[in-house]
Amino acid sequence: MKMTQINPLGWIDYLVIAVMLCISAGIGIYYRFSGGRQKTMEEYFIASRSMSTVPVAIALVVSFLSGITMLGSSAEIYTYGTQYVMMNIAYILSTPIICYGFLPVFYKLQATSVYEYLEKRFGIRARMMASFLFWIRLLLLSGIVLYAPSLALEVTTRMSKTASIIIIGLVCAFYSSLGGIKAVVITDVFQSLLMFAAVFLIIGVAASDVGLEQIWEIARQGQRLEFDNIDLDPTVRNTWWTTVLGGLCIDLSLQGVNQVQIQRMLTLKNLQASQRAVWLALPIRLLLSIAICFSGLAMYSRYYNCDPLLQKRISSLDMLMPLYVMDTMSNIPGLPGLFVAGILSATLSTISATLNSLAAITLEDYIKPVYRKCIGHEFSPKISVPIAKVLAFMFGIILIALAFLMQFLGALQTTAYTISGVINGPILGIFTLGMGTESATESGAIIGTLTAYSFLFWIVFGQPRPIPPKLPTTIEGCDNSIANMTMSVLQNGTSFSKSTGDSSYFYLYRISYLWYSFLGFIITFLLGLLISNLSRLLLKNQSNELDPNLFFPVVARIRSRYKDVKNDK
Repeated sequence: MKMTQINPLGWIDYLVIAVMLCISAGIGIYYRFSGGRQKTMEEYFIASRSMSTVPVAIALVVSFLSGITMLGSSAEIYTYGTQYVMMNIAYILSTPIICYGFLPVFYKLQATSVYEYLEKRFGIRARMMASFLFWIRLLLLSGIVLYAPSLALEVTTRMSKTASIIIIGLVCAFYSSLGGIKAVVITDVFQSLLMFAAVFLIIGVAASDVGLEQIWEIARQGQRLEFDNIDLDPTVRNTWWTTVLGGLCIDLSLQGVNQVQIQRMLTLKNLQASQRAVWLALPIRLLLSIAICFSGLAMYSRYYNCDPLLQKRISSLDMLMPLYVMDTMSNIPGLPGLFVAGILSATLSTISATLNSLAAITLEDYIKPVYRKCIGHEFSPKISVPIAKVLAFMFGIILIALAFLMQFLGALQTTAYTISGVINGPILGIFTLGMGTESATESGAIIGTLTAYSFLFWIVFGQPRPIPPKLPTTIEGCDNSIANMTMSVLQNGTSFSKSTGDSSYFYLYRISYLWYSFLGFIITFLLGLLISNLSRLLLKNQSNELDPNLFFPVVARIRSRYKDVKNDK
């Protein structure tokens, strides 16, 4: 079937997009020639700890909620229903753990790279392993993030994916490398306004067309409303357990031990200010996340009886949101442009943070140690800052190349969480092992982490794999000439199948993607602790005296009380 014509963007829309890109680039130029002008590493990577709480809180939100989230989460709700919204409970549970568990440790460490912690706690091998794996994860995930807006631009402007990826990538590499972390954070604040505007535009248009009550009723009739699935079967895509337990591990790994987020938190003057920023980010994040999810129902209220994927109007459900915008707003000059600017903003905010963090990790974990070992002394600030800027720009170019490969992967949301789960779960495990236990050793931590990776790579890439079932869709309400051609065609039948795939497939290959992070965490932690204790028992090694600042505050207090009692005896 021929793809239905979509009204293109007008000149006002292009003007809105161009202004947004120019402002983002302008912020980078401004911070290059103002203040400290990024003459020191502290200024370039953590803004000399001079940032204010509100901008950092907003930056923590928008660096996490990328174009993947805007396009992918809404498509997830449209396709699989509202159980996914329960991920927000995981966000609430993770916030106090981050504030009073991980953050105090990193703040006392006062290091540019979070992986310096692993060297102090375990050794250089643990640091290099975890840093390299996270480095790979940032590159892969950022390639997906950069690819996401090309889908929106393809639907709204007919611009080729190649052109959109190159333009967005170059703008982002430019202002991120030029202005440092200050430019990244301040640009995030500007871009967050566009993200909110884009999401609430969709909800507002749907509400004016059919009404909020009718959106809810259409979703109910279409089997999209589900909030109470407590099925213990891990092959069910979204349940309370997958979204809360799996989501908790995902969020802790993305927020609590993530170089991108911790680097932002360290731009504040003290620990209390950082904790306030994390708490302030929570309601903003919940509001935007729930709004994005509700936008999926808003779009379903329009396409519930004429699915654009079945109709061949789009080639992927990740294109659904931009299609909806063009179908409902193309007659109002500027609104489609505002939406596209919102998608681009979500992408730019995430990529800019990634480039800055990739530069920090590469410089601190690889280049500096090699230089120190070979030359015998440290980099001077005059050398470090220019190298950091070159690295940030270079990684921007690499991400452009990676983005072209992402079109061969699956749905944005699933792919992003799969990559995050596989890599971040074990990283969360090794940090928790170090901060939460005294007996953990480097050999135990490394073996536990590598075992977890081996297991996860097996279940993620093992073949053959089932195709996850989707909720029913139809084109019975489309134009007669189209409907008659494929009358009563449903994408996956007329009823919802709870299990992820045919039971004839190997069980582990059918596990929900939201469990990967939890599995990686639990294998790394338990196996690492077991091997550490066995090695100490067999080799009769005694625990070394460790800095109490390397442990969670509650663990450090327990250790201190135990030693006091022991000394009293």
